[in-house]
Amino acid sequence: MPAGLRVSGYVPDTVLRPYRADDLDALYDICLKTGDAGQDATALYRDPKILGHVYAAPYGVLEPESCSILEDGEGIGGYIIGTHDTYAFEKRMESDWWPELRLRYPDLSDQNTPDRHIAHLIHHLLRTPRFINEPYPAHLHIDLLPRFQGRGWGKRMIDHWLDEMRARNVRGAHLGVGTRNTRAVRFYLKYGFN
Repeated sequence: MPAGLRVSGYVPDTVLRPYRADDLDALYDICLKTGDAGQDATALYRDPKILGHVYAAPYGVLEPESCSILEDGEGIGGYIIGTHDTYAFEKRMESDWWPELRLRYPDLSDQNTPDRHIAHLIHHLLRTPRFINEPYPAHLHIDLLPRFQGRGWGKRMIDHWLDEMRARNVRGAHLGVGTRNTRAVRFYLKYGFN
């Protein structure tokens, strides 16, 4: 992967660059700040890292080569993360990611709070169905802070990520999006995901 892809536009000196280990806190932060159907979820969660434990951090830790960071003069403002092989990644998460988190976060699903809902997912996360995984073995997540939204960065980042997957001979990719995030649903449909 090149050192970084510089693009002129909305924010000067914006770069899409490879993920580095010291970017992990930014993954947690951006995941939380976009975790309520694309809006800031900070007020919803008592534990500011719990959402990132499920939806962002494992990619940076377990498959950093499939992650890119969007950064400008203000700092990191977005990421595209994923895996080239969902099945293998889910197996690795089961052995290397979930055990410690399951000890830290008990499954108290009888308590109806956002934190407890995510803790329940840590214990009962569903695996990707075979009918999706076989034709589309890779998957991705993308999150952008408001200063980058609506400026064409999402398309550029997905184009870049898919080019990286093609270079690794990956035949297809999928993603998931909550139906409440109507802006993202429109974007992904326009992009060509269905």
